[in-house]
Amino acid sequence: MKTLPYIGALCLSLFASSVYSATFTFTAIPDENESQLRTRFDKVAVYLEKELGVEVKYVPVKSYSAAVTAFRNNQVQLAWFGGLSGVQARRLVPGSEAIAQGYEDQFFKSYFIAHHSTGLEPSANFPALKGQTFTFGSKDSTSGRLMPQFFIERNLGKKPEEVFKRVGFSGDHSRTITQVQAGVYQVGAVNYKVWETALADGKIDTTKVKVIWESPVYPDYQWTVRAGVDAGFGAGFKAKLTAALLNMKDADLLASFPRQSFVSAENSDYEPIENVAKTIGMLD
Repeated sequence: MKTLPYIGALCLSLFASSVYSATFTFTAIPDENESQLRTRFDKVAVYLEKELGVEVKYVPVKSYSAAVTAFRNNQVQLAWFGGLSGVQARRLVPGSEAIAQGYEDQFFKSYFIAHHSTGLEPSANFPALKGQTFTFGSKDSTSGRLMPQFFIERNLGKKPEEVFKRVGFSGDHSRTITQVQAGVYQVGAVNYKVWETALADGKIDTTKVKVIWESPVYPDYQWTVRAGVDAGFGAGFKAKLTAALLNMKDADLLASFPRQSFVSAENSDYEPIENVAKTIGMLD
């Protein structure tokens, strides 16, 4: 009569073992070139593996929408999203939560940059852009598309395609800078952090391209965890993950984002992003 309890205990033991030995996977929106992302997030994987006591793997993706899809399909349980992609992912997987953001992400901003041939100069006023060629970043980027489009429509009263001679999507912020610097597009919208990092690294020729306008601030990037991680990795796992992200203190690791620290976040922080996306027709 002890056989059944023994088998039950064995099955429970095997189940628990499979839960805790599972690989925890995460991804990030591809807002910069792939080698930079790989360097950054492989280091994050090493850090999280040490803090969480489970195998952790970074899964690269080719597009913002692919990051959201991987999250929806449970191919990843954590993602470094932009404001919009985080909203999209949490709408698709109810119960998922924004748990941490960079200190700077509470008041993020976009830069509008221009090729020297335009004659456009830095100004506190929204620039005269009609008739220029213009590139956004990714179609789903918060700082490279959503908020810039909102500011264009609010300040000029027209859709981008009604303002510009030609509208493009570079795919990421690094390519936006490259294309505007080369004159492929006359003006572009870029994540201010990517611009400032590239400038500090000597990758920008300021005789060819410059910042002409700085947007008002808005909430942006965040770490979003998928609903159900405690069921998959053990009670208290989400709290342990949150603590690990908030306690990320290594200067080299933080500099690779670049962020000075990570602070708490919650879904309601990104309601302004959701409302803007609805306003310009990017969300229902």
